[in-house]
Amino acid sequence: MHNQEAARIVIIEDDKTIREGYHYLIDNTSPYTVVNAYPSFDAAKLKITKDNPDVIILDIQLPGTSGIDALPLLKKMLPNVYIIMLTVYETEKIILDALANGASGYFTKNTPSAKIIEAIKEVMHGGGPMSPDVSKKVIMSLQKNQHSPLTKRETQILELIAEGKDRGQIATQLFIDVETVKTHVKNIYIKLDVNSKADAINVARTNKLI
Repeated sequence: MHNQEAARIVIIEDDKTIREGYHYLIDNTSPYTVVNAYPSFDAAKLKITKDNPDVIILDIQLPGTSGIDALPLLKKMLPNVYIIMLTVYETEKIILDALANGASGYFTKNTPSAKIIEAIKEVMHGGGPMSPDVSKKVIMSLQKNQHSPLTKRETQILELIAEGKDRGQIATQLFIDVETVKTHVKNIYIKLDVNSKADAINVARTNKLI
């Protein structure tokens, strides 16, 4: 069991100002101790198991091994560690990759340090803290499957079918002819391995394609 109060923190961040800023603030304004701070994963990897951190604050844009690639490696070295990502970028794909690779929290770099200290406490209690802008993106992407076999147009057509529109109405709404709609529908059925409208809608909803 992690000791909530005296958690050991490691910071991996190449920006010296940010690294030293967090280091100072965590040490001086929180119950936590920064046991080490590194400019890259490559610098950290030989020593980090000895540091035995409870929480790692990990930058995504690192020289050498990126934070995303470092994540699974760190989780392998320290299976119980919590990892909070720090980033300038919050594209959907990067966020989802980080979460899929075992990140516990995700913050953009303009986050006030008090929030980061709060986030440490939250992950130690099993939470998944994120900047509001990040969580909004995660929620939006969870509503849509990122790896849909359907093209944007096919997804659009299937959404209209799910709303009860027939081929003629879909053709009118999308400014395409009915034959084109038919071709798209055929492709949707083939890709989803179904033979009917109802099955297509079902499969798509189950797999969050629409």
